[in-house]
Amino acid sequence: MSCQVDAVFFSDCAARSFFDQVANKWSVMILTVLLEKPTRFNELRRRLEGVTHKALTQALRRLERNGLVVRRVFATSPVAVEYSITDLGRTLQVPLGAAFDWAINHLHEIEQAQEAYDLREER
Repeated sequence: MSCQVDAVFFSDCAARSFFDQVANKWSVMILTVLLEKPTRFNELRRRLEGVTHKALTQALRRLERNGLVVRRVFATSPVAVEYSITDLGRTLQVPLGAAFDWAINHLHEIEQAQEAYDLREER
């Protein structure tokens, strides 16, 4: 019996790399905030409840590396760093918005499924 492997599952697939690098909760939330306006690091940190300094730094670096965010340093005292979304990053507004809307519209069903699962696991 032959097993056909879809190319999207190959370890060197660009789409797989994208999901690994960008499609995570902090990156999605960062892009959502940056859609509003360029934002300084500390403001991002305040707005994203629960994010650590390290996690925010890592997510911003991944987004910058993938061309979705631009980092701008201001020679002030102290030095200020501001992040803004790129045109490429803005192209994610529709798909990310759709995923957000889907989650909000199905939140009750998701919670019910979680509760049912948890009850089965307790037995």
